[in-house]
Amino acid sequence: MALKNRSEATLKRLGRVIALTRAGLFAESITRAFWPVWSILFVVLAALMIGVQDVLPLEATWVGGVLALLALVAALVIGARRFKVPTQEMAIARLDATLPGRPLQALRDTPAIGKGDAASEALWQAHQTRMAQRTERAKAVEPNLRISYLDPFGLRYIATLFLMVAFVFGSAANISSVKDIGAPGGAALASGPTWEGWIEPPSYTGKPALYLNDQPEGGLEVPEGSRVVLRLYGEVGALTVAETVSGRTSVVESAADAEQSFDVAQSGALEISGNGGASWDIAVLPDGAPTVIATQPPETSGRGEMTLPIEATDDYGVVGGTAVVRLDMSAIERIYGLRVAPEERPDVEVPLPLPISGDRAYFQEVLIEDFSKHPWAHLPVEVTLTVEDDAGLTGTTGTMRFALPARRFFDPLAAAIVELRRDLLWSKENGARVAQLMRAISHRPEEGVFKQETDYLRFRTILKRLETNVSHGLTDEKRDEFAEALWALALDLEEGDLGSAAERLRQAQERLSEAMKNGASDAEIARLMQELREATEDYLRELARRDQQQGDGQENQDTAQNNMQLNQNDLQRMMDRIQELMEQGRMAEAQQALEELQRLMENMRVTQGEGQQSPGEQAMQGLADTLREQQGLSDEAFRELQEQFNPGAQSGQSSENQGFSGGEGRGQAHDGTGGEGRGEGEGETGQADGQQLGQSEALEDRQQALRQELNRQLGNLPGQGMQEGDAAREALGQAESAMEGAEEALRQDDLATAIDRQAEAMDALREGMRNLGDAMAQQQQEGQQGTAEAQGNAQDPLGRSQGNRGAAGTQEGLLQGEDVYRQARRLLDEIRRRAGEAERPEIERNYLERLLDRF
Repeated sequence: MALKNRSEATLKRLGRVIALTRAGLFAESITRAFWPVWSILFVVLAALMIGVQDVLPLEATWVGGVLALLALVAALVIGARRFKVPTQEMAIARLDATLPGRPLQALRDTPAIGKGDAASEALWQAHQTRMAQRTERAKAVEPNLRISYLDPFGLRYIATLFLMVAFVFGSAANISSVKDIGAPGGAALASGPTWEGWIEPPSYTGKPALYLNDQPEGGLEVPEGSRVVLRLYGEVGALTVAETVSGRTSVVESAADAEQSFDVAQSGALEISGNGGASWDIAVLPDGAPTVIATQPPETSGRGEMTLPIEATDDYGVVGGTAVVRLDMSAIERIYGLRVAPEERPDVEVPLPLPISGDRAYFQEVLIEDFSKHPWAHLPVEVTLTVEDDAGLTGTTGTMRFALPARRFFDPLAAAIVELRRDLLWSKENGARVAQLMRAISHRPEEGVFKQETDYLRFRTILKRLETNVSHGLTDEKRDEFAEALWALALDLEEGDLGSAAERLRQAQERLSEAMKNGASDAEIARLMQELREATEDYLRELARRDQQQGDGQENQDTAQNNMQLNQNDLQRMMDRIQELMEQGRMAEAQQALEELQRLMENMRVTQGEGQQSPGEQAMQGLADTLREQQGLSDEAFRELQEQFNPGAQSGQSSENQGFSGGEGRGQAHDGTGGEGRGEGEGETGQADGQQLGQSEALEDRQQALRQELNRQLGNLPGQGMQEGDAAREALGQAESAMEGAEEALRQDDLATAIDRQAEAMDALREGMRNLGDAMAQQQQEGQQGTAEAQGNAQDPLGRSQGNRGAAGTQEGLLQGEDVYRQARRLLDEIRRRAGEAERPEIERNYLERLLDRF
């Protein structure tokens, strides 16, 4: 009896825990039995909130509703069969299973043996006490609501997702439209006729559609081309439509048709007559034509591209545009090659740039196009800009007249070749005239017209082929081929790599001077000014490399005193002054300053062969000789390649071109003399196969010897351990590899590949020489700390040595050896003078004024 009371007391004490556990079992049973029910409800509710019933046909809506209802009934029936109400015993068993030893079941058990035995009863009593203590830690069991084994495809999650999407993008107000499902017109049909209407503006306007049922009667403004859509519900003829906005004159549908649509073409009235009708006065917003203007005159960029800023506007947006370029024959000066009638060429049409993103109703862009290779380059043209909108309306700038911007050539020979090319493209009738002028240009090459022999050879090759084609009839294809060859030659002459820093500096100065005289654009002058700066830096680097100090001997001191010493900062200041004058439009003063810079640079000379050369100078001289020899070998290989494709093309030219006879070891003669492997008279008749082989072997042997010489020079190269020196060794190693490739190509009689490898070798040699020069300049700067004072350099107002392209400073006390007050007065006067110079930067003049205020 005591045991039974203990069990009941324990269950009473655990009543709340057992009740919660039973509720969890109830939730488990409902979830497992009825999860399809709420999944179907979620899908149906989501569809109604999205408004599917308003979009689908009536039949589809009814079919979907019936299917959803049948599915819901089936889910309820199946769920009711599966559902089981959890009992008290089921909750106790679930709770007891979570406790160690199942104490609840133990408290309700009775002993099978030992009844009446005091020891047995005492043992059973102790066991019951222990089990009762275990129930004190009992907690309600959480329900297991996982039903993935019942829903392996996750249909309940899909239904939940549909409902969440409906809450975000749908509206609960759409559910009320279910009651209107029925015949056309819905519930309104039962009460009488009704209508719906929309006005849809063109999509390119970006304006929203107007729902006429929500628009008050009166005036409406709509864009031109808007679409009106009307739907009439109810008895036919109960409602009719009358309008004067479409301007239709052809067959018009009946005013009582259930569905009508038309475009708004003019202002007018729209009226729906009948019970519940409405009327509006519609005003059309006309679509204006787009406009386009050129905001600035065209300019030429540093690369020869035309840049033309434009500005375009439209009511809604521009969709495209073109720039049409046509030749202005009335403005052309018909002289020289332009005297003959030009060949017919189509107008040039260039698409205008449009913004990639953003509003195109108003934008500013820059038309960039390169017309440098076009036959009309620098000739008067008529340019018309046209833009178009979505409605097909166009706007234009009218005719703009100017010379077609294109690249300028400042090298005289390159400019002449470009002009000959233009004459050839103007008309094929100019072919004979162009060939005659080319022969005249190349008549005396020894006068310095051609800077390199390869340029002369290319020029003569084009001339020979042009004369041959002119005599047999020049075709359009051949004409274009010659024009392309002349263009490539002009580019090489204009931008060709100069082997000498001094020559590059001279040409940069000449090009800048010519540009200022010819009124070049600001972009071109800026580019040429940058080239002058780079050429000056290369020249000073070459000067530092050559002007090595050999000690404190009297001879070196005299040489340093006789040479004009220019600090690199002074040169930079002079070039800044030239650029500032050009930016201000003071071209005459800029030209004068440039001439002064030229005179100063001419007075600076690179010391060569004076006294004993340092190891760096000897290495640099050896590399220069190697580069010169490699250039000669490349020229000879090029001539041999020409002879292969056009045997005898160079014959008969030695009498006219003595400067290119190949004398003094420069290469082979055109007339067959002065070269190895040629017999007498072979310059006119060509070479036999055996003689060609002999010449090829001579070239490859000389290439091998040159490569071995470069390998020897690499072993004696100074600057080891320095970054610049290591870079020079790497570049020269690349040159040696390229020479080896050229040698192998020559042995295989592949002259084209050999010329390419030789060009790579020359580029690597130049790079190595530049790096070696930097290394020598750094060594010189480190070694000039104790020699600057011995050279008698000028001193600044504070008594410090200005140095010889080195650091300014002194180890002595300032203002020693002369009147301190007199020196201070000179210093103050110098500050006042510099502060009064308007061309100095404002930040510098402010600093000088602060110094004057303080002292």
